[in-house]
Amino acid sequence: MRADVWTVWTRAWTAEENRHGDLLKTYLYLSGRVDMLMIEKTVQYLIGAGMDPGTENNPYLGYVYTSFQERATFLSHGNTAKLAKEGGDPVLARICGTIASEREAARERLRQDRREASRVGSHRSNGGHRRHDEEEDHHARSLDPMITRNILEFLIGRWGLEKLEGMSGEGRRAQEFVCGLAPRIRKLQERADERARKMEAFCSQV
Repeated sequence: MRADVWTVWTRAWTAEENRHGDLLKTYLYLSGRVDMLMIEKTVQYLIGAGMDPGTENNPYLGYVYTSFQERATFLSHGNTAKLAKEGGDPVLARICGTIASEREAARERLRQDRREASRVGSHRSNGGHRRHDEEEDHHARSLDPMITRNILEFLIGRWGLEKLEGMSGEGRRAQEFVCGLAPRIRKLQERADERARKMEAFCSQV
């Protein structure tokens, strides 16, 4: 059976992503600096637990997910490359720098198909408006707010979401919701920082 283009792209992307882990694991093994038994146990646990990215077999939702994932990979491996270089490990720095190279295709798809973009945005928006307080609390507790905000601001700017026109009412509501996430996360971080400062001041007086 002839595979469709989405299947070909997804399989190729997955295979390429897998090469990242293989390369890093090989490096760790050859370096002799880590307990490879624990590495293998961790990999087994993660794969065995599985995950649901929530893309619902929708290629547009898949593009959004992979765009966030790729940006997070860029930041994570880019920072590791910098630390490795500063620590005197040019090989690891080169490996992580290569992995950090960005690949992102959603911008062109959004430009070409605003109708689908608005529908995908609506999917995110509807869920977000029902659960935005819960999600914001989740961001504050379990994610690095600066990284989350960085990814959001980068992708919103890259895709030109604030300037998109000609969308449906649902699309406009989704646009307002998504473009407002970064400022809300910034406020959450400011409140968390303020609480931390107050707690530090209180503890210093005890």
